[in-house]
Amino acid sequence: MAAVTIDDSTNGRRALLTGWGRANSSAASVREVRAADLSTAIKDLPVRGGIARGLGRSYGDPAQNAGGHVLRLAPANEQVVIDDDAGTVTAGGGVGIDDLLALLVPRGWFVPVTPGTRFVTIGGAIASDIHGKNHHRDGSFGNHVVRLSLMVADGAVVELSPEPAPGNDHELFWATVGGMGLTGVIVDATVRLIPIETSRMSVETHRVGHLDEIMGRMADSDADFRYSVAWIDLLAKGRHLGRGVLTNGEHATRDQLGPTAAADPLAYDGRQLVAVPPIIPAPGLINRLSVAAFNEVWYRRARKGRHVGLESIPAYFHPLDLVGDWNRVYGRSGFLQYQFVVPFGAEPTLRTVIERISAAQLPIFLTVLKRFGAGNRGPISFPMGGWTLAIDVATDRDGLAPLLRSLDELVLAAGGRHYLAKDFHMTPADVRQGYPRLAEWQVVRDRVDPTGVWASDLSRRLRLTD
Repeated sequence: MAAVTIDDSTNGRRALLTGWGRANSSAASVREVRAADLSTAIKDLPVRGGIARGLGRSYGDPAQNAGGHVLRLAPANEQVVIDDDAGTVTAGGGVGIDDLLALLVPRGWFVPVTPGTRFVTIGGAIASDIHGKNHHRDGSFGNHVVRLSLMVADGAVVELSPEPAPGNDHELFWATVGGMGLTGVIVDATVRLIPIETSRMSVETHRVGHLDEIMGRMADSDADFRYSVAWIDLLAKGRHLGRGVLTNGEHATRDQLGPTAAADPLAYDGRQLVAVPPIIPAPGLINRLSVAAFNEVWYRRARKGRHVGLESIPAYFHPLDLVGDWNRVYGRSGFLQYQFVVPFGAEPTLRTVIERISAAQLPIFLTVLKRFGAGNRGPISFPMGGWTLAIDVATDRDGLAPLLRSLDELVLAAGGRHYLAKDFHMTPADVRQGYPRLAEWQVVRDRVDPTGVWASDLSRRLRLTD
């Protein structure tokens, strides 16, 4: 079951929806609406309520609403206004980062934060408070939102900004940042941008032999690079536990380009190169043999010692986006992305988690290790100062559920938490332990939506709005 793309054939009809992990489907009435028609759509919501859906890249179930309505805010290029003097962009909630980059990069601007995919809408970026390789320096997406328009449960549109001011409901602003769409529909937002000289990235790569070294290098390089991420080999054990590849990046300057690239320094091409076939044999393409081979090639591909080179923006930030429908490689059963953060000082917990995953010898090739800076004021925003690890794993692996449960206990005991935009296995108790400000968020949410107009499979499963 694939994440449904909403088009004329599904508009207003019941459809089975999943997250990007292609698991845990549920049926809802899917409606694509223009911003001008949102208030009417809200009046037509059934008892099960409604939830906004962007491009379907949340891995779990936050953009599903079994038995209710799912609203897709129609994108429109005329909803994008770039203010070169202020260094901001104002865009409709349904506009994707992919669309923005095509407009911004040739003008010398870059989005302040991007996750590992550019197929995320502005509304989704705020609702999930997305983070990227630069969180240690720039924080998450919500940190860069200057203002936003939110349609709340009664159909009114309220203007919000982050700072306390007369007439501004700043508590609702921060409840919306990371609020998983449960405070209303983000109609549009104004976001600060990063100025760039070129569309290339200057990337420093290190092949690192074990976990302690990779964590040490990451801690030491925080102040030197805007972007930093590590891939680690979770099949490696013993003295090679946590071996991996660390990549640190900066936006390249004009004087770093060769003659050919310098002729058009802001050229940008985000086209996909290949696509995964729609039908994959039932077991999928991910198994221990294929992953072991991939991990060895990927590790050896990185040169020994320090290597500096130039990469395109898509190659550095969004390599998997170059492969259309790559989520199909896991087969029909789908997969989950398990992501958590533990605070600084809990490095032994992180090591124990990696040891347990390595001991299980699960076929995991997509592994991301990053360092977070301080969190923001969002009560249920995910990032906080510490280490975050994300892994993709097929849902049909033997022993997966008890393994993840054991990891949950470690993470929560260390003061960590899990990312709501990726989850579909947490319990209500887990959320309350990991997000101690949840009750504070619920007070704000109940104030603007006392009858539960906005609802999702996620909110019901985790009792977020109880």
